Amino acid sequence: MNGRVTAANGRSEGRPSRQINVVLRSAEPPLVSSVVPEREPAPSPNPVSQHSLFQEIQKELDQLVGLDQIKDLVFEIYALLQVSQMRSEAGLLSGGHVYHMIFKGNPGTGKTTVARIVAKLFQKMGVLSKGHLVEVERADLVGEYIGHTAQKTRELVKKALGGILFIDEAYSLARGGEKDFGKEAIDTLVKSMEDHKNQFILILAGYSDEIDFFMDTNPGLHSRFPIQMDFPDYNMDQLIQISELMAKERDYILMPQSLSKLKDHLQSEKDHGLHAFSNARYVRNVIEKSIRNQSVRLLNQYVTGNPGKLELMTLRPEDFKLNGKLQ
Repeated sequence: MNGRVTAANGRSEGRPSRQINVVLRSAEPPLVSSVVPEREPAPSPNPVSQHSLFQEIQKELDQLVGLDQIKDLVFEIYALLQVSQMRSEAGLLSGGHVYHMIFKGNPGTGKTTVARIVAKLFQKMGVLSKGHLVEVERADLVGEYIGHTAQKTRELVKKALGGILFIDEAYSLARGGEKDFGKEAIDTLVKSMEDHKNQFILILAGYSDEIDFFMDTNPGLHSRFPIQMDFPDYNMDQLIQISELMAKERDYILMPQSLSKLKDHLQSEKDHGLHAFSNARYVRNVIEKSIRNQSVRLLNQYVTGNPGKLELMTLRPEDFKLNGKLQ
């Protein structure tokens, strides 16, 4: 989601008990020991306030509209990391889990925002040394001649070490067929995942169907991405909530008539738009366009003198010049 959407949505600090059917594969099969300790090992003398590490992450998650299953899965990853630390301190095998991920969903559903939060979580838990996000697309990876693609891809992997390499519209790497340099990028990424194991996390993002097709282009890809997150489209109530939050972030308010007009437009765009609806990204564009329209209206209306504070803040229905498209 381009443009950060913030506001508490009423989630409690306790996490729901719903289980997510996600398999977190271990890089190596755990060894089963026949030795049973006579008693429980003593707990770590300094547990570092187990949940305090997650409080900042949870606050950022709770500021996102919707995405309840995504929030649950992020907490599941946190729980795994926390318990792994406890097991290590207790002298137990904690396993080398694989954390490469697939993010599926339409544009504007929060994939990039969640990737940044996940990067911060892994850094706080000691999995990643830096926790930065390197966001790239096909043009950043694919070169113009044989060998150029591998070089560019290796350089971006090196830049992402200690953090996350996030490839948006990753399926575009497989669109050109066998002779396309995109295949070279895929092969280089797969090799880098082995050469730099546990040194970075790779997240592939894009439309659900296209990502599924992409995964089938290389037989080794499926097993390398054990965590998959599905980002659903926002429903209408959520889109309106996002609209109000985006306006509030900019010190604007929407009149009830403005919200009604916006709601009708968004529904029409979702149902009959020529292109895939881009969710919060589309909402942001509409809000920003309405702010520009309001600026023009106020300058024309107040030739002398200045409008009051409330007038400067209010987006009226006439500021939403939509007519089925952004004008």
